[in-house]
Amino acid sequence: MATRSSGFSRTQTSRGNSCKNIFNKIRQGQIRGVGLTRGSQFPVALLEERDKRAQWQGIPVLLRRLHESSHPNSDLSKIHSMVMELSSLLSMEAMSFVTEERKTPQESISPNTYTFDLFGGVDLFVEILMRPTLTVQGDLPILSDDLIKDCLSVLYNCCICTEGVTKSLAAREDFVTFLFTLMSNKKIFLQTATLIEDILSVRKEIIQLEEIPNLASLVQSFNQQQLANFCRILSVTISEPDVGVDDKHTLLARSTQQKTSTCPSRAESNQVTLVNIPGFIERLCKLATRKVTEAADASARLELEDWHSWLDNALVLDALMQLAIEEAEQSSTESSDESSLSSRPLRHRLPQSMKIIFTLVTQVHRMLAEFKLIPGLNNLFDKLIWRRQPSGHVLHRQNQNCDCSPEISFKIQFLRLLQSFSDHHENKYLLLSGQELNELSDIYLNANVFEMEALNNTDRNLVCDGKKGLLTRLISVMKKEPIDSSFRFWQARAVESFLRGTPSYADQVFLLRRGLLEHILYCIIDSGCKSHDVLQSYFDLLGELMKFNIDAFKRFNKYVNTEEKFQMFLTQINSSLVDSNMLVRCIVLSLDRFESQTNDVKVVEVFSECRLLSHMAQVENRLSFLFRLTSIINVQTLTQENVSCLNTSLVILMLARRRDKLPLYLSALREKEYAEKYPGCLLNNFHNLLRFWQHHYLNKDKDSTCLENSSCIPFTYWKETVSVLLGSGRSSRCAIASYIDEAYRDLDRDFLEL
Repeated sequence: MATRSSGFSRTQTSRGNSCKNIFNKIRQGQIRGVGLTRGSQFPVALLEERDKRAQWQGIPVLLRRLHESSHPNSDLSKIHSMVMELSSLLSMEAMSFVTEERKTPQESISPNTYTFDLFGGVDLFVEILMRPTLTVQGDLPILSDDLIKDCLSVLYNCCICTEGVTKSLAAREDFVTFLFTLMSNKKIFLQTATLIEDILSVRKEIIQLEEIPNLASLVQSFNQQQLANFCRILSVTISEPDVGVDDKHTLLARSTQQKTSTCPSRAESNQVTLVNIPGFIERLCKLATRKVTEAADASARLELEDWHSWLDNALVLDALMQLAIEEAEQSSTESSDESSLSSRPLRHRLPQSMKIIFTLVTQVHRMLAEFKLIPGLNNLFDKLIWRRQPSGHVLHRQNQNCDCSPEISFKIQFLRLLQSFSDHHENKYLLLSGQELNELSDIYLNANVFEMEALNNTDRNLVCDGKKGLLTRLISVMKKEPIDSSFRFWQARAVESFLRGTPSYADQVFLLRRGLLEHILYCIIDSGCKSHDVLQSYFDLLGELMKFNIDAFKRFNKYVNTEEKFQMFLTQINSSLVDSNMLVRCIVLSLDRFESQTNDVKVVEVFSECRLLSHMAQVENRLSFLFRLTSIINVQTLTQENVSCLNTSLVILMLARRRDKLPLYLSALREKEYAEKYPGCLLNNFHNLLRFWQHHYLNKDKDSTCLENSSCIPFTYWKETVSVLLGSGRSSRCAIASYIDEAYRDLDRDFLEL
């Protein structure tokens, strides 16, 4: 095998121009699709002549011989020795690549693999594997398990060492589907699953599971360990990819696509396909709980890889259960006026599937609780899950390709699971210990507030052991993270999900007592944190922690005790309103409630001292936020990330309407337009945004429930306010149209023409 010192650069003079010509001819043929596209098309004599000078290790000649011996109707049992010889030439390079933790494949480091790919080895091995499916006449060629296993290993090594191989394999729908059929063979299951996982991780489009032949019987044939490995594949087939914020993925584009498309997304279809496999959910649940009960035994020591499989399994289970929960939410809020609401296309295909899974949701939750999933994780938190600090790393959002170490990706998956459990499950209080549940009850009692039903219904035999529950442990490790660590993003998201929904005073106080507010303020004001993602997650968490809670505002004022600190806080908020607008919304909502509680001595005292409340109480400051929030978005740039800016603008105007101040705010916006010398620009834009708001939120979507719960403003009032603002009567003092001069009015254009 060639040594590294020998190199493999095509510019080496020892190769000669003739060697470069061979490379160039093959490359040009592959690019253009005509001419010489494989090394096997060159005469053997020419290949042998050039081999020594080019240091090809005989790979082109071997591939030529293999090609001639693997034609249709040939005896494939005779080619195994050649496959093994090629495998030995490539395996050491893959081993070196993995052990040295290289990030980018390079020709000079993997010359044999590069040569193998260049001379058509990848395509040839794919043809050999698929030969039985391509043979029409005569006896089907027989491939031994060992031959298939070696072919799969060679392809996997090429994916590791040669740039572009994984993507080219992923683009072949027939081959990807074929690989799934190989998983029925237990002897080659692991090699097949490993290659599939690698291929699916780079696909731009999610594979359609319903197109895999006999998927149900395939899955039912897996033992529990194989099912665990299969879940690592499933995790990328049932979640929508992280689409970013480009033009193709704006809310307008998605809305247009939903109108024109009669089919559900591939992720949704895959969820339904899996749900329809008999017994799949039950097996998944048993598998998810098995690892925890095994590890809870002091004699059991599970490796990180085992826990990777477990987390993938749990996340698949959670995604499928969430499908049923979303469907139930939609069904429970259906309007009798069906003609005014558009339903999702998927609903037409779900009823029977949902009957299957929804009857299992309660059972699954009960099983997860009875097997003490959360207490098991709590016991393992310090010993396994967060046993050491990894080095710095960059942030990867959900479903993004990630080259993180197993230690890092494992922690991120764990935090995603906690976030999902807190956000979607009524059993979120299982994240606490019995002692902490007693503390929550005392908070309710002292505040003379009724306990939440979920807290009353929590089975105390199933909560975390010891003094500290999993939520408290999570906050503790978050405080110790390096300031720009992207773990902070996921940690904050997990804690925020515990608070999300209708604000709970006791939940907020519980976290306030653990110094969470002071830590967040330190990160925002004093730490020098530069990560936009981390700061955004802290703004959102701070908003949930402070909303309607006068104790939180008192603590805020105690920490932000100088004008310099307060101005720094405002600077951070104003630096990116897309990131901080949820916090702005929280402050505005809280201010409105506190202003109505003038009989509460505590509220009056804090109100008079708090810099933050005093700042927001000034109408000109609220108007400043309103002007900027409506200026940074338009219909064509709205995404799931920034649509909150529109809703925060609406909250400001709804509260103004409650106090009969809506004309004042609209007049101020008009004056601002003229001061900026852009008459009509802002109000026309806002009018179009509200038209789209109606289109987006009146389509029987759970988003409306989220708006109502988080703001404590009935959704009917949201709709009424939007209707009033969009009123057509030019004499109405609450209609936007009344504040736009005729010469600048542009209100009725189609969204797509904007």
